[in-house]
Amino acid sequence: MPNASDIRKELQHTGKYMMQYGLAWGNAGNISARSEGDRYVITASGTFLGELDETDLIECDMSGAVYGTERKVPSKETPMHRAVYENRPEIGAVLHASPFYSTLVACSDIEIPSNWFVETMYYLEKVERVPYYHPGSEALGEGVREKAKHANILLLENHGVLVYDTSIREARMALQTLEMACRMLVESQSAGIPMKGLSRDTEMDFLEKSDYKPRRNWNLS
Repeated sequence: MPNASDIRKELQHTGKYMMQYGLAWGNAGNISARSEGDRYVITASGTFLGELDETDLIECDMSGAVYGTERKVPSKETPMHRAVYENRPEIGAVLHASPFYSTLVACSDIEIPSNWFVETMYYLEKVERVPYYHPGSEALGEGVREKAKHANILLLENHGVLVYDTSIREARMALQTLEMACRMLVESQSAGIPMKGLSRDTEMDFLEKSDYKPRRNWNLS
């Protein structure tokens, strides 16, 4: 497991990446990664993801204890991040953002197809919706907790998205795939272009036999 210092550097890179590729804006969004033991590093409240410094990244544990800082407090969205880490021990990073097209879909009843191309079949295999709760509330954390084992991408209705995966890199890939798919979905509908998805049999054959990446072992208990 990477140490907190290495994780901070990778989270700084990820914040810049998200801004560069239109996956975050303003001071909306917060990101975290699991460190050692029961700890994780998360952005401080009110930070700008494109210009994170080390003091903007705070190490916490699952009990809510904070380590190494007295000047800043962790993101108010910490309950969401903690809910994922507590329920998914294999998860290494959690990204919360409000990308334009993904948030548009989260504010609608549109369903996101997973059968369009390789990356959507893998990263968007299971997407769930979380009803609206006020940002930062314990109720939102509990809403995420309820869905955490059923998907790696959560659409937070009238709020944004929560994406989590085994590593920071994989979480970035998933977030970018989600935003690309949502953009294709919205623009194809606006242009009247019917999208042709692959069959369910083809999609399952890819997931189970292609060796693109190991298929996730979903815990649906």
